[in-house]
Amino acid sequence: MAYSLGKFALGICDRCGFEYKLSDLREEWNKLKTCPECFEPKAPQLEPTPIVTDPEALYNPRPSNDVEVGEGFVVVSDANTFSATSNNFLSMNPAILGTNFTITEMTASVGSVTITI
Repeated sequence: MAYSLGKFALGICDRCGFEYKLSDLREEWNKLKTCPECFEPKAPQLEPTPIVTDPEALYNPRPSNDVEVGEGFVVVSDANTFSATSNNFLSMNPAILGTNFTITEMTASVGSVTITI
């Protein structure tokens, strides 16, 4: 569809209501046709910049499948692995350090609790 040039056409400013040449009216971001005196550009607060957060995880990671690293298996084959010292602390037999060992049962206590009513 063809439109005429409108060199003699008049238009009314949507903001102040005065009559201007239609070619002098400018369209704002909110679709209002305003005169040059009433024209307001779009405020930058209406389109804030996106906040980019820090990445939290790796995309498609490839963790180590090594069983010896990070699995935490403890194997004890010697009954004398742990022995009590003079302070009632358990100490490990240094002869088995650096080897795999398994503990079948272990008990420990930490302090005492007193409840007064």
